[in-house]
Amino acid sequence: MTTAPAAETTAANTAAETTVGRTVTVGSTTLSADAAPVTAVAPTRVEVVRERLETWWGVTRRAIAVITRTVRPLGWVLLAATVVLWWVALAFGWQEMIIAAVVLTAIVVLSVPFLFGGTAYDVELDLTRTHVVVGERAIGGLSLVNSTSRSILPSRVVLPVGSGRGEFDVPRLAPKAEHDELFAIPTTARGVLAVGPVSVLRGDPLGLFERSSDRRQAVDLYVHPRTVALEGLSLGRLRDLEGLPSTQLASDDVSFHALREYQPGDDLRHVHWKSTARVGELMMRQYEETRRSHFVLGLSTHPSDYDGAEEFELAISVTGSLGRRALRDSRMLEARTQRGPLRTDGGRRLLDSLSALDYSRPRDGGIVALAGTIAAESHAAAIVVLMCGSGAAAAELKLACARLPQGVRTLAVVTDSSVDSPLLRRVGDADVVRIGALDQLAPAIRKVLSS
Repeated sequence: MTTAPAAETTAANTAAETTVGRTVTVGSTTLSADAAPVTAVAPTRVEVVRERLETWWGVTRRAIAVITRTVRPLGWVLLAATVVLWWVALAFGWQEMIIAAVVLTAIVVLSVPFLFGGTAYDVELDLTRTHVVVGERAIGGLSLVNSTSRSILPSRVVLPVGSGRGEFDVPRLAPKAEHDELFAIPTTARGVLAVGPVSVLRGDPLGLFERSSDRRQAVDLYVHPRTVALEGLSLGRLRDLEGLPSTQLASDDVSFHALREYQPGDDLRHVHWKSTARVGELMMRQYEETRRSHFVLGLSTHPSDYDGAEEFELAISVTGSLGRRALRDSRMLEARTQRGPLRTDGGRRLLDSLSALDYSRPRDGGIVALAGTIAAESHAAAIVVLMCGSGAAAAELKLACARLPQGVRTLAVVTDSSVDSPLLRRVGDADVVRIGALDQLAPAIRKVLSS
């Protein structure tokens, strides 16, 4: 018996395995190289029918969605009237009904071609200011350019603003032509308004059908709450000037710690000029952070803590006013609600967070739960200001102040729409002031500082 060399046998097997359409023999089993997998099972008729039904339903659902968006309320009324008139005309043979049905059908048929045509505008939405105060107007501009090589028929442009919308008529634009629109958005309430996306509409003159296509992403317009300037009120100095030092270093505080080299962005007011003259380089003072820098604002968002939306809005304005003053005094600011902390890395960030606030869920707890969260999370607080409305009972307010750590100066600001002038009283170790308007905040704080 003659045996082939091992190398030749391996080469022959490799060639056989890589040749499409040929057979491969492994032991006593013969396999086809292009045969279907042994585990492959042909789909049953039920599965084929189910797959086709799912495809058909998907197409039908998309078509229904397109029709629903296209037909306006007046269009639905006209379509329903057309169907009813045709049914009555054919059922009873009334010639008057036939004429009316033909007229309505002609109106529908003539209105459909207005949906066709290009709306390929290049749309540019520009808001000059994306942060305004309640009562101010946000001015913006809308620019549409026909970047195609053909004319675009007249159309309408819709600009949604919050729950409302504005409409602009765009004339016929020749190729490369441009059309500009200016608009002003009045603001009557605090909030975050979504301006856009811009939609280009095509439809018939009667308003039966309408086709829209979005051209630009929405822009957020922040409507900040009203605030009042608290000039000359050193809120962070309600504790002693030396404070309680910590292990963290800061660029501005009371307790001097060491010197370091100047870095871009450092405040030149903290240059140590004697060391600078000796070393030949700018040397900056470095301070040891003290507890007097930690200023905590607690704003209750529980519905039961307020007697109406007016008190809630006033509490938000008080929080913004105190927060801006604390940031100007270079304090370490924290602001919290029952839903979590607010952004305090700048006055605008704080007001942006306040603009988006709404009432919290009832299960989140009221002013007492908020004070407990502050006591657990803000260990280095020097002064805590709690804000709530007249809906919070005196016993709840007293318990909330008692929950804060020992040695923390506590101030509670209660917004009460029935108060004509600021009222100050003591509740345990805390000062409690009641105000009925934002302009009463500064006199109320002065009373606290002088007491």
